[in-house]
Amino acid sequence: MTDTLLPNGIKDSGGDSSYFRKGCNPFAQTGRSKLQNTRASLNQQIIKQMRMRAGAENLLKASSNNKVKEMVLLELSYVNSNLQLLMGELEGLNSSVEVYQNTQETANIPLIALGLKETKEVDYSTLFKDFILEHYSEDGKDYEDEIADLMDLRQACRTPSRNEAGVELLAKYFSHLPLVESRFFSPSRQTGIFFTWYDSFTGVPVCQQNLSLEKASILFNMAALYSQIATRSDRQTVAGLEEAISSFQIAAGTLNHLKETFTHTPSYDMSPAMLSMLIRMMLAQAQECLFEKIALPGIRNQFSSLMKMAQEASRVSEIYDQVHQSMIQTPIKDNVPLFWSTMTQVKANHYRSMAHFFVASALLDHQLGPSDDEDQQEKTLSQVYDRLPEGRSPLDILKNKDERTRIGKAHIRRAILGHEEALRIYGLCHHLNKLEALQDILKASHQRSLNKSSENENEEEFTDYTEAPDIISKTEHKAEMEVPATTKVKVTDFFQRLGPLSVFSAKQRWTAPRTIRLRPEDRDLGFTLKGETPVQVVSLDPLSPAAADGLKEGDYIVTVGNTDCKWLGVTEVMRLLKDVDEEGIDIQVVSVMDSNPPMPTKSATFCGNLPKTYSMICLAYNDDDKNPKSRKVTKKSSFISWGLKNKLKSASTLSLPTADHSGTLPWNKPCPTFPSSSSYNNDSALY
Repeated sequence: MTDTLLPNGIKDSGGDSSYFRKGCNPFAQTGRSKLQNTRASLNQQIIKQMRMRAGAENLLKASSNNKVKEMVLLELSYVNSNLQLLMGELEGLNSSVEVYQNTQETANIPLIALGLKETKEVDYSTLFKDFILEHYSEDGKDYEDEIADLMDLRQACRTPSRNEAGVELLAKYFSHLPLVESRFFSPSRQTGIFFTWYDSFTGVPVCQQNLSLEKASILFNMAALYSQIATRSDRQTVAGLEEAISSFQIAAGTLNHLKETFTHTPSYDMSPAMLSMLIRMMLAQAQECLFEKIALPGIRNQFSSLMKMAQEASRVSEIYDQVHQSMIQTPIKDNVPLFWSTMTQVKANHYRSMAHFFVASALLDHQLGPSDDEDQQEKTLSQVYDRLPEGRSPLDILKNKDERTRIGKAHIRRAILGHEEALRIYGLCHHLNKLEALQDILKASHQRSLNKSSENENEEEFTDYTEAPDIISKTEHKAEMEVPATTKVKVTDFFQRLGPLSVFSAKQRWTAPRTIRLRPEDRDLGFTLKGETPVQVVSLDPLSPAAADGLKEGDYIVTVGNTDCKWLGVTEVMRLLKDVDEEGIDIQVVSVMDSNPPMPTKSATFCGNLPKTYSMICLAYNDDDKNPKSRKVTKKSSFISWGLKNKLKSASTLSLPTADHSGTLPWNKPCPTFPSSSSYNNDSALY
């Protein structure tokens, strides 16, 4: 799953460009491809064990032999143990965030990306060709290229490139699905095509015969791909941070669109509760990147700047607290990797401690002087605290040096305790221990707070147990969900040769094409036409030769001679019929049959090898969809007058910025945004 695309070699009959992009090379040995290949292998092993467990449970119920039951119970214990091990391996894959990070990323806390959902191959060819022959009365072999293009597009979507082209590939297939659904998925019967997708957290397969699962899973993978684009961005540059922020916000918007559109998806990773948690996590990471963007040029060692950054850091901590709380709720906590909940807990403590450090620095390093704006500092400090220690006011703290020092030391103590808690939680998760960059940042932050505390120690002072107040979270740049502009892209129907979709769809039932011989009498064929595409017969003279040959009012003309007329309007068909001689010409027509569909059968959803009844079909029936048939016999109109009086018209139916590596700040810059493991110097004008 490398980011290098395979050569384009398949003609795109369903898009604006002459070729569509294929997916990445699935055999490329990159970190991301190895991870996805391992995920696919684990999914197969999990479904195998689940089948064995289902068989053993059935045998246990059916058998009355005690010895057989003992053997089956022993086998069940082995199977369940294997399932637990496989689930643990899958959780380890979801915890492998390092493969999604920027290759040069060493100075920022790692971010979490979603893995792509895996699916089994789908063979459209046989069933689609049979449906074309049965429903549309055309030879399905004539559409082999179109079916192959659709299958190639779906196959490419299994390995999209990790960039905007990969998102466009998924959006293109997603846009084709409603067209395919209208062409081949009748509301009155099942097609026999099964779509199988694996839960990205548990590996449990979910199988359905309708396209709802297919659409929802593609949307999920679009959000996952945006999260991977965000984590790969270079966060040492403004352009890279903007790309990460935008990608996380679009990922959240895509997940929210999935949540609102597909409300009954049986796969647990797309349940409303899980999607709500994932949306919060994407927005939390976007807020973290917004904080990094503000801090990237350096934080001025000034009272107002430090207080502003304290509230920004408190906002990041607050939103990660909310994410963590949603992750530890039942049943989400049983399916979310422990690494994720631990990471959110570490970040919540880290950024809360950073907020206290900034407030401590503002109070300890900046005494109120004659040249300072007293009112402004008082207003700033009052907005930082929700409550103050009893008997104290913001102005008292600012003017009283001892009081200011006491509150500042209380903040630095809370910062030290918070950093120690973050390091403790970090040590509890073995997956986190692999992230050396995270450990370096946590240790450096802790050491910086210790240094600040030692600078302001006074051995003659008694121990002060004043507790620092909580810091109100506030941000000038709130992360918001972005409406995904690329959810749908403009595509051309692969099967447009079947005719206009508003008429030739799976919900309409047609007679087989009938051949009618037209012989004009005094240049009059005995009927008029209306409509755009295809044209429809109206005002048929019941005494005309065409009526005698079987033509009926309401028939649609599909061919004139050897010319396909499904996409021709009245003017074009008139031109074909204008010069018909006495021998006449053959036309083919079709009639709409009674389109009252029976109630749809329920779709069987197979989840974890256990079938359950799960209806995902939305029946939309409108009387307006019936094709009107006029019973009135009118006076014959002249052939020449078709285009004049009796011609009736019917109603027709974000490139993301790329990171500029040339502008990357040096790793050993003198004024780092965050403390690095190699330097704890804080005497400069910037923090």
